[in-house]
Amino acid sequence: MRKRLGLVAAAFLSLLVSMLIVPAPAHAAVGLRVNGTRIMEANGNAFVMRGVSHAHTWFPTQTSSFAAIKALRANTVRVVLSGGRWPANSASDVANVVSLCRTNRLICVLENHDTTGYGEQSGAYTLDQAVTYWNSVRSALTGTEDFIIINIGNEPVGNNNAAQWTSATTSAISRMRTIGFQHMLIVDAPNWGQDWQFTMRDNAQAVFNSDPQRNTVFSIHMYGVFDTAAEITAYLNAFQTAGLPLIVGEFGHNHSDGNPDEDTIMAQAQSRGLGYIGWSWSGNGGGVEYLDMVTNFNPASLTSWGQRIFNGANGISTTSREATFFGGGGGDDTTAPTTPGTPSASDVTSSGARLTWPASTDSGGSGLAGYNVYREQGANDTLLGQSTTNSVTLTGLSPSTQYQVYVRARDGANNLSGNSPTTTFTTTPGSSGGGGCTVTGTVQTQWSGGYVVQPVTVTNSGTSAISGWTVTFTLPSGHTVTGSWNAQVSVSGQTVTVRNAAYNGNLGPGGSTSFGFQAGRPSGNTATTGSYTCTAS
Repeated sequence: MRKRLGLVAAAFLSLLVSMLIVPAPAHAAVGLRVNGTRIMEANGNAFVMRGVSHAHTWFPTQTSSFAAIKALRANTVRVVLSGGRWPANSASDVANVVSLCRTNRLICVLENHDTTGYGEQSGAYTLDQAVTYWNSVRSALTGTEDFIIINIGNEPVGNNNAAQWTSATTSAISRMRTIGFQHMLIVDAPNWGQDWQFTMRDNAQAVFNSDPQRNTVFSIHMYGVFDTAAEITAYLNAFQTAGLPLIVGEFGHNHSDGNPDEDTIMAQAQSRGLGYIGWSWSGNGGGVEYLDMVTNFNPASLTSWGQRIFNGANGISTTSREATFFGGGGGDDTTAPTTPGTPSASDVTSSGARLTWPASTDSGGSGLAGYNVYREQGANDTLLGQSTTNSVTLTGLSPSTQYQVYVRARDGANNLSGNSPTTTFTTTPGSSGGGGCTVTGTVQTQWSGGYVVQPVTVTNSGTSAISGWTVTFTLPSGHTVTGSWNAQVSVSGQTVTVRNAAYNGNLGPGGSTSFGFQAGRPSGNTATTGSYTCTAS
């Protein structure tokens, strides 16, 4: 039997219900979520992306790449997908990618590549079409918010009418949420991802506010536009000052539009706690093959770019921490390992040496992960090698050279110990033997005030392996070296001496490696460097 409530009783009941049932905030996020400028896991631990992109849509059978990327200590992989501009990745294929991500304990950023260069490149899709694709594969993504992030569309606007990015992006975010996606979202910048007109930077707050869950991260792609430290730090500062989340969603060590400053990109990302994702694992073509990190998807064949991003300063192997969702160590560990003892050198040759030292201990909870070995060089100490034990064999050293080295321990949370005491050793003179080398340089691009030489290819022309090489050349009058990569460069007057890095000195007969440099020159001067000599050790 139904009874009619009096007006007073009804009003009281309504008030009571409103007090007991408190609606969830509109911005409550599920799984990975934004907290200020940081990305947090569901349990409240901060997560910093250290990863690479993998062109799955063009190489769908290269599924072993997930395990290989993980084995090199990446904690994130950005997976290229297509909804039809290229052969489409179906819901079942996406489900398999999700399974590979979980199995290999990787946070996966799934991105739709169809939108690349919209408005400038023929065949590019709109962000609205990208959202339609995400809706078509939604069944594969349900319940994956703890380890899957959706990058709605790659580089969604070219250089034509970049202003359209703001409304197109807010609309795409709104549709994703209306459809029911609870995932963290990533949005790429216009201008082919590089935002040189600052459309994303200047409209980021409005775009962020358009997400009812406040769970959108901005992605800047850093290539030729970001060729100086000043440009990089200024862009990162803008988002830090605004309190908005940003990652470097793509970058490389070189590019057809200029030479990005990867050293500053990686150092700034590390010091600020920002994520970075390098481009790309393997399979590049169209003249940018130098962006491959491994040759022919072979993880045992790291290229110079692969060595740099995985094993170089502020690289993946030393700064990556597995997500705690997968049981990754670290948690809130802020206790550094104890300082290692004094290293001692043995088995010194013209190109290498063996170091041993008293081991460190770790009490912070994440466990001792290994050691970094550095060369003391004032303000620019060089990472010479890494080890998971208290010894290492260094290779690629220069002959007849004094090295002063020290060791730092690292734990599972990437805390670094203090510097060990230094030890000094001098490599022996090299011998000619059956080794020799040749060198050729290619001027990749030039302008009135400078030029980029890339690649400078060093080839072992001898009949036996070499463990190091030195290239010399003379700069034209008034020219200066303004940047270099994949080598150790010193300048005396106009004479430039280039020695191999720690990771690219060993070359078998017929083997080759490369480095590059950028030079400045007086305005109107059209000369370039063109004569090189090479000696092997």
